[in-house]
Amino acid sequence: MTYEALPQNMKNESTRTYWNQLNKKRGTLALKRAGDIAASLIILLICSPVLLLLALAVKLDSPGPVFYRQVRVGRYNKDFKIFKFRTMVQNADKIGPAVTTGGDTRVTRVGKLIRRCRLDEFSQLLNVLNGTMSLVGPRPEIRRYVDAYGPDGMATLLVRPGITAPSSIAFKDEDRLLVASGDPDKIYIEQILPPKTELNLKYLRDLSIGEDIKIMFQTVAAVI
Repeated sequence: MTYEALPQNMKNESTRTYWNQLNKKRGTLALKRAGDIAASLIILLICSPVLLLLALAVKLDSPGPVFYRQVRVGRYNKDFKIFKFRTMVQNADKIGPAVTTGGDTRVTRVGKLIRRCRLDEFSQLLNVLNGTMSLVGPRPEIRRYVDAYGPDGMATLLVRPGITAPSSIAFKDEDRLLVASGDPDKIYIEQILPPKTELNLKYLRDLSIGEDIKIMFQTVAAVI
């Protein structure tokens, strides 16, 4: 991929600056991808019994599929479907806001436990294997929120989105911030998305294998 081949709505001064910085880290990005594949295969192999139990629990708890395949925006502003263990009732996206607030009645009984322990994210290892995601990177947003990005926000689409990121650690309890709002989508776009974008841009500037390892350890600590 060359800068000229990027989608037109990604081309701006900020994106060009980050593109040039990332272009100098091609070796790091290649090593990061190799590490993603190896780590995902190992984790899936070790955790497969737990993941199978989770799948069975989701299926028995409420009608609907095991996985929730929501369309998110990934690298180079391309849509992809994310794998997540279903934690809400079927068709939840059609009966409520795109973001989940604390005490959301759409969350199932098993879903509450899965969300509390962040177990729904494990299935995204399948996205890492198929190349649409990375272990660490800016969290992928739905198209509605990407449409609210400014020029700086578009730069975060230069790398694969991640299962975890500094922004997801900092806002791990964002559902509690949204619960008191009458318009969660508006609050998310105006008050949460901007600081998340700043954290994602800092991640791009500091991108390294060592930084990814540190973020993964921080994620485990945050979940615990």
